[in-house]
Amino acid sequence: MTTIKLRWDAGADQTLPLPAYESTGAAGADLRANLPDGAVTLAPGARALISTGLQMAIPQRFEVQVRPRSGLALKHGITLINSPGTIDSDYRGVVGVILGNTGTEAFTVDHGMRIAQMVVAPVVQAGFDLTESLDDTERGAGGFGSTGAV
Repeated sequence: MTTIKLRWDAGADQTLPLPAYESTGAAGADLRANLPDGAVTLAPGARALISTGLQMAIPQRFEVQVRPRSGLALKHGITLINSPGTIDSDYRGVVGVILGNTGTEAFTVDHGMRIAQMVVAPVVQAGFDLTESLDDTERGAGGFGSTGAV
């Protein structure tokens, strides 16, 4: 098991639960809004950076992917603007979640609300070589629907 070390940011409400897997088969651990100064309301079409109040030490060769919660997306149109967001292993600042309201009504993000989920994933770094030609494939340069798959 990989361990992510956590630390509360200065001024964070330290009584909130830490990220947690809400079921035995869950791939993502829920992140909560840490808004001790009060709720944030997102108008339709608006976006805001919502603090989790946490800093992380992610092991090298891993990342944390931050993803939307499906219930918030379906019921209210709340999503992550940069989904999935990536937290690199060398980042030590407070973790924020960029929430966007794609719905038709204002949505209030309350203190302690589960706003996103984090998935811990391995990272492979590649080398990059400039070349004069690439090998041929059946697909070739076809993109964006070129395979005929719906």
